[in-house]
Amino acid sequence: MTSCVLIVDDDPVACRLLEEIVRKHGHVPIVAQGGEEALAVLERDDRPVDVMILDLVMPGLDGMGVLDRLRGCADAPPVIVQTAKGGIDVAVSAMGAGAFDFLVKPAAPERIAVSITNAIKLGTLQTEIARMKRTLNGTMTFSDIIMRSPAMDRPRELGERAARSMIPVLIEGETGVGKELFAHALHGSGPRRAKPFIRFNCGAISGDLLESALFGHEKDAFPGAGARHIGKFQQAHGGTLFLDEIGELPDKTQVKLLRAIQNGEIVPIGASQPVRVDFRLIAATDRRLVDLVPEGRFREDLFYRLNVFPIWLPPLRERREDIAELARQFLVRFAAEQGKKGLDGFASKTIELLMASPWPGNIRQLENSVFRAVMLADGNELKPADFPQLGLPDAGAAPSPPSPLVDTPGAGQYAPLSAESPVAQARHMLPAPVLPGTDFAQIPHYGATWILDKCGDVRNFGALEEEVIRFALDHYRGRMSEVARRLGIGRSTLYRKLKDYGIEPHNAKAA
Repeated sequence: MTSCVLIVDDDPVACRLLEEIVRKHGHVPIVAQGGEEALAVLERDDRPVDVMILDLVMPGLDGMGVLDRLRGCADAPPVIVQTAKGGIDVAVSAMGAGAFDFLVKPAAPERIAVSITNAIKLGTLQTEIARMKRTLNGTMTFSDIIMRSPAMDRPRELGERAARSMIPVLIEGETGVGKELFAHALHGSGPRRAKPFIRFNCGAISGDLLESALFGHEKDAFPGAGARHIGKFQQAHGGTLFLDEIGELPDKTQVKLLRAIQNGEIVPIGASQPVRVDFRLIAATDRRLVDLVPEGRFREDLFYRLNVFPIWLPPLRERREDIAELARQFLVRFAAEQGKKGLDGFASKTIELLMASPWPGNIRQLENSVFRAVMLADGNELKPADFPQLGLPDAGAAPSPPSPLVDTPGAGQYAPLSAESPVAQARHMLPAPVLPGTDFAQIPHYGATWILDKCGDVRNFGALEEEVIRFALDHYRGRMSEVARRLGIGRSTLYRKLKDYGIEPHNAKAA
């Protein structure tokens, strides 16, 4: 992936030599002839700098002065220091001031290239760690989201405007486009960034449990209620409440939500008095609420309350400029998680494959595909064979709906592959993905999970859930945090379900 390298040196000859080395290795060089000019380049927003090569001895603001100005700057790139007058004391001083590496002129081109590659790896990992920290502490902003594609210009503009106000925001888009991440950025860019960000999936539970989760309940308010419970609205007091899959709310709960928005108060189950709540509401849906209103499946008055400021996020297939950078971000994270330090890039053919894929599951599908590829990879870069669930698109064919069974010749988006193709050779290693619109009766058994019983009827949901959990525990080798994250539930919920189904965590893999 192309990175930007800032060369800071007052020697024109040295700058030209470094420019040639940077270009030879596929990166983009930017030249600054002094310290002040370098700092001005870093402040520009048109092209972020990934690595800086900094000469120590320059007129005006020298290299040590630049390092001092960059100290404590969270967005500063890794700095490779070089000087013609190298000594142990100079190197120690530079590294102590925050330099990533130290080179003595004239350094060999191979040595410079290795230093640049390592600095890019470090910078990418640091950026991802910082972004994840900001997501966790509620200070994530729109600059933390990859949005290079022009298709994201309008959503970003609307998001930045909405963040400055307290009006309800409705985020619309297909499943997996990043609605929750966008909601985090809305919260982190607004005046309530220091307050709680509370997420709730409206389609996860139903009945009294749903209303209890949202509005809370008093002690023994209903059978099995137990102790008093504080709901999501009260947890979000002073902050932001993000309601995902808002279109799944039952009518009774929609009435209560409308009251909470209109009056700023809720009535917990079993309570005799309303409770005042102060919250900023962000809702998300992958359904068209405007179509649900005439069908009587969504209240019209609630729709108009939520639809004050709608923001539509485009699918990944309409923002292909972001695919390579998103894939790189996922690679860095998963390689670090799995301890694969040598895995640091994509083969050029792999990027072409990712760019050509339709991604019906959007960013979530891309993320899962990269994770699976990282698990399969045994080299220092991801190859097309590490993505056996993706086919090679037929450039001459018109786009068509994705096929339910990827291996069916001529049935869908992908052209038949030759037996010698690396993708075809590796495809047998993993099952084909289940795509939207798939007829489940056509799907072969996926691991331990059976959709239909012997009579051809859909099995009980509890039985399916149990087998999915057992399969996930086996697939992720009992790593509970990873299992919970992939199933989209909390660790406490996972442990409760293990208890309900009689699955012992220590022998779950063998179950």
